[in-house]
Amino acid sequence: MKFSCTQENLSRGLNIVSHITSKNINLPILNNVLIKIKDKNLELSTTNLELAINCFIRGRIERGGEFTTPSRLFADYVNLLPKETVNIEVADENMDIKCANYNTKIKGMPASEFPLIPKINKIKKYNCAVDGLKRALGQVVFSASLNESRPELSGVYLEFNREGAAHKLTVAATDSYRLGESVLSLAQDSNKENAVAIVPSRTITELLRITALLKDGVESPENIEIAFSENQVVFTLAGIELVSRLIEGQYPDYAQIVPTNFKTKAQVSKDDLIKAIKTTSLFSKTGLFDVTMELKPDNEIVVMSSDLQRGENRVRLNAKVSGEENSVTLNYRYLLEGLNALGHDNINLSLVDSTNPCLLSAQGKENEYFYIIMPIKK
Repeated sequence: MKFSCTQENLSRGLNIVSHITSKNINLPILNNVLIKIKDKNLELSTTNLELAINCFIRGRIERGGEFTTPSRLFADYVNLLPKETVNIEVADENMDIKCANYNTKIKGMPASEFPLIPKINKIKKYNCAVDGLKRALGQVVFSASLNESRPELSGVYLEFNREGAAHKLTVAATDSYRLGESVLSLAQDSNKENAVAIVPSRTITELLRITALLKDGVESPENIEIAFSENQVVFTLAGIELVSRLIEGQYPDYAQIVPTNFKTKAQVSKDDLIKAIKTTSLFSKTGLFDVTMELKPDNEIVVMSSDLQRGENRVRLNAKVSGEENSVTLNYRYLLEGLNALGHDNINLSLVDSTNPCLLSAQGKENEYFYIIMPIKK
């Protein structure tokens, strides 16, 4: 194997694929990146057996072949090289790297020991804007459960649905204490069939990390393809493939817990409410993380919390309140995460009573994203 490419291209590719590798004592090959040249294409691949990343990069190919080398070591070294041409040649079990006045050898392992990354039979394919998908996934992924005792709740729910001429993708996540749902439009060339899938939240987090790396690049992609086989999904964009297993099981019918008839609604500045919650949270009870919000018909929201050992705090906010006086006690960490996910200066806060979920949405954009939190019952 012999090839050369720019330091920028090689560094970008390694930073994309190397993140999922970790020190694996039982299978050391999983610590490595597979470098493969086939049909004059240079491909970098890594896997942790649950998900895999393939990244194609531009380079000048002189001789084909394949080889694996420690992913983090290779990435860290290339990141420190000058922005010039990197020349690489593999001989025996060594990879010779030359760039300007830098010259090194990195030991590796035969590619024959690297796990086979499956090729996805793309039964269904959907296309959407990268920015829209990033926004939607970023608004819900933090709501997925960290506990895998109920595997379906540790994933993000994707529902591809066509209603008339409109083709929508609904993404949702819940840990049973809070839930986020976001809706975005699909491209016209998407598969017209309806479909549902549960993607591991770790996969979604990795996808968001990759799109962030591409954000400022010259080749920042506009669209992303999402394709499914029976039990796997592949996200494809800008010469990158993220392959992951799907979570089996039935996602809960969360629509039945989303309140629709509210006794009280309020419109308030998101920034003012976040600041009030942060100051009030300093006086929440340890382990309970409670803050109480009182919605008053005289156009005021009172945010308060108290602790016997530390004291109490009360913040009054101007708001547009309609309906009857109401109050709810919520986990402030869940509340802040939901507020930060709302991309609007003013937000809607809707309540039934102190025992039903509280609903947050962006003012004027209720159909795009909402977030509900179960109350803390006193």
